[in-house]
Amino acid sequence: MHAVVLHVFGPAENLRYETVPDPVPGPGEVRVSVRAAGVHQIETAMREGLAIGPPLPELPAIFGGEVAGVVESVGPGVDEALVGTEVVTGHGRPGGYAELAVADVSSLHRIPSGLSHEAAVTMVVTGTTAVFLLDVAALTSGDVVLVTSAAGGIGRLVVQHARNVGATVVGAAGGPAKTAAVAELGADIAVDYNLPDWPDTVRKALDGRGVTAVVDGVEGDKGRAAFGLLAEGGRYITIGAASREDFLPTEKELKERGVSFTDALALLLERQDRSAEEARALAAAADGSLVPAFQTFPLSQAAAAHAALESRATTGKVVLVPDAHM
Repeated sequence: MHAVVLHVFGPAENLRYETVPDPVPGPGEVRVSVRAAGVHQIETAMREGLAIGPPLPELPAIFGGEVAGVVESVGPGVDEALVGTEVVTGHGRPGGYAELAVADVSSLHRIPSGLSHEAAVTMVVTGTTAVFLLDVAALTSGDVVLVTSAAGGIGRLVVQHARNVGATVVGAAGGPAKTAAVAELGADIAVDYNLPDWPDTVRKALDGRGVTAVVDGVEGDKGRAAFGLLAEGGRYITIGAASREDFLPTEKELKERGVSFTDALALLLERQDRSAEEARALAAAADGSLVPAFQTFPLSQAAAAHAALESRATTGKVVLVPDAHM
């Protein structure tokens, strides 16, 4: 099969499109013919050899556990009736950056009718994170919510949900094109947070109303600026640091303003079983209550996909599609 292999930690161009042996499903496993594979932000850091998330893999390695496709064969003890079933999993092995991947049968979800492979793979991890985050945020019609990275895979889903519950939505994204995309999603205020005066723009647009909740996936300086917009008694919820720069409000800052802080991503990662949230995310996409956005690249262009993601030139989830299925 064709796969994208990393032999040496480093820049995106170190990802090589190669021919490797087909994986063999073991007991309790299936082999999936991959139709779509999700690319995660943390994988760009792991590719560089930065130990800021999961343990770094032994090299050579194939990244990507987010896989959607068709069950092609089964291992010992697995019902052969599964062959031909459209499935999605967040736990593919050796990795989804390949034409074939192996997964434990217990990790599979059947793809709901009408949902594309690209949409399904977007929802199985990115959508699950968004669903869990929204549980934590508990947004209501009375909220004024500021969403950073609002044009990203998770951010777009948060904006949609916030609009659905009637909250006032401030969507912050980088650059005119992404800001326009956030406005098209229905954000009441769409702002370019690459501009130095963006917090003043938000204050002026809100005309005296305070931000009651910040959902931040960027952290760093942008996260600190977003935190600064919170009204007294507000809540700051973080879901990762796309900027690769941490921002953690101090206990003094939180206490002085009566603001709460929740690291929703850390809470999600503590959960051993996320299957219920995965199923809810897929169902939300299937019924149209959440509409996933994704940007596809051919599997052979995985290096370009990583480079685009790192430079924040993408909108929505980045998805690799095997060249034969483009």
